[in-house]
Amino acid sequence: MTPGDTSGAPGVVVVTGVGRWLGAHVAARLAADERIERVIGVDPAPPNPELTDLLSDVERIRLDLDSLGGLLHDLDVDTVVHLALVTAPDPQQGGRAGMKEQNVIGTMQLLAAAQRAPRLRKLVVRSSTAAYGVSFRDPAVFTEETEPREVPRGGFGRDILDIEGYVRGFRRRRPDVTATVLRFAPFIGYAADTTLTRYFSQPVVPTVFGRDPRLQFVHFDDALEVLHRSVAEDHPGTYNVAGPGVLSLSQAIRRAGRVAVPVLEPGLAGVAAVARSLGFGRYGLDQVDLFVHGRVVDTSRLEREYGFTPRSTAAAFEDFIRAHHSGVVVTRDQLAAAEQLVLESIRQVRSTVRERS
Repeated sequence: MTPGDTSGAPGVVVVTGVGRWLGAHVAARLAADERIERVIGVDPAPPNPELTDLLSDVERIRLDLDSLGGLLHDLDVDTVVHLALVTAPDPQQGGRAGMKEQNVIGTMQLLAAAQRAPRLRKLVVRSSTAAYGVSFRDPAVFTEETEPREVPRGGFGRDILDIEGYVRGFRRRRPDVTATVLRFAPFIGYAADTTLTRYFSQPVVPTVFGRDPRLQFVHFDDALEVLHRSVAEDHPGTYNVAGPGVLSLSQAIRRAGRVAVPVLEPGLAGVAAVARSLGFGRYGLDQVDLFVHGRVVDTSRLEREYGFTPRSTAAAFEDFIRAHHSGVVVTRDQLAAAEQLVLESIRQVRSTVRERS
């Protein structure tokens, strides 16, 4: 079967992670495709209440990934779409240890079950451009063949490297299965609710002083389109999925109508301190390093093989701005708190310099 051929659209599709936004939307979209006979959504937890109606045509099974083997065999599953990844540690779900258990161990268990599934012929795995890591020695643009110059400091980036390594092993053991790995840039758009969108939604946005990284995003709807095509068509291989073009961090902040608060970089602790003090949530090393170095990927392979070009990074970000514009005004107290944090960061750096001199 040639890439893009839809003559062999799958019969029974299993989608993992349907309790979350991405998995639920992918499963619902596949269930609406008349070429696909049956869509089964797997997640150990029930879906968020706002996703229940969306999954009305999806058969839902509460199941851990380590129990997936019997399901794949008994239901003659021929396609698995693995979306059950955690992008940031959640203290209520075991923190970093729970995150690694879900991402790395969960993927190992899924691939072990898939290897034993005799009728399986297609595997689609969500990955991330975090696979390339970030460092000052990075190339201007990453292609799918680019090896990371340094191991990512953040847990999610390290998990992605492990996951892709296991998928390569699966490909060697099951060459009869079409395996597609999709390295997504950060999601954005009217529907996305991620660490990144929450970062840009705040009235005061912490940045690293002297850094203005180049960023790429992918619109949520375009990510759904690529995932759908990966199931309905045959596209073996690994693909970067991002909107063409770039935005610098300063451009994105200005377009969002927010106020940037530059923080000096004493080990990047200042950025996380600003975020916590302003009540804007947790930012892990994956996000902090992205805001320092940036990351741009080449998408020509995706455009050539899929015959599809996602909307540009700028257009995707503009859609996010339209949907999230709330007229939030920065209060005097918030600005005062930000100013104090910046001054404290400067004092810490000066103190460190004096101690080392």
